[in-house]
Amino acid sequence: MPPPPPETGPSYGGYGGVAQPHPRGTLVLVLGILGILCCGVAGIVAIVMGKQALDEIDANPSAYNNRGMVQAGFVLGIIGVVLWAIGIVVRIAAG
Repeated sequence: MPPPPPETGPSYGGYGGVAQPHPRGTLVLVLGILGILCCGVAGIVAIVMGKQALDEIDANPSAYNNRGMVQAGFVLGIIGVVLWAIGIVVRIAAG
């Protein structure tokens, strides 16, 4: 006779107890990377979308399981915008 299935705790979260990735998590990460690699505008979008997604994750942490991905995209967006601004200042100073 096989052993009984393990008992699980109470069901939490907004999706029947199973945490799902935030729907914009990958997009925020990709925009953050693009913000560093090619254009600061993508970094600005990553910051705005990342902040909104982080607020949604913090409001219901048991519903989403990719906070790290969203946070990485958010931080990369900030870095991209800072590098973009430094590049603009250097170009203006150079002449």
